[in-house]
Amino acid sequence: MENGQSGGGWSRPNERHDIGHVQEVVRSAQEELHTLLRQRAEIMKRIGTVKQTIAGLANLFGDGVLNEELMQLVDRKSSGRQPGFTKACRMILMEAGRAMSARDICDYFQQKMPSLLAHHKDPMASVTTVLNRLVDYGEAQAVAAHNGRRAWIWVAESRNEAPRAPEMASVT
Repeated sequence: MENGQSGGGWSRPNERHDIGHVQEVVRSAQEELHTLLRQRAEIMKRIGTVKQTIAGLANLFGDGVLNEELMQLVDRKSSGRQPGFTKACRMILMEAGRAMSARDICDYFQQKMPSLLAHHKDPMASVTTVLNRLVDYGEAQAVAAHNGRRAWIWVAESRNEAPRAPEMASVT
């Protein structure tokens, strides 16, 4: 067969520069993926910081300062259905403001959202898996708890990272 074609009509790259070009495209896609994952982690940190700020204001001044849409966005109003398991773990860790073990989160689920644990064969393993994924996403950090066991804490933006609010123009 000529021109690298096989009996099925497929052509196979038989020159090194074809493979080199593919590898260059793959490297470029890999770099873009790394950039996007870093951006996602930064965005999730920022979302968490803004949600914590809004939740803190609502705790201080009451939920009345939030409109319906904002209540949904910061998970303070039930949409009639339980949040997804990962979203729930994220919310619990974000709102805790402290390091939590997988056991702490399972206990919280048992008290507040037992139906979310009902279909998990091994809830501790499920929670641990989700928390480790949140670490991979850059949203949480694994730390040693006071008892030496592993715990996780939400990675909120530091004050130095948070963008400054635009200054108001003075009205004269």
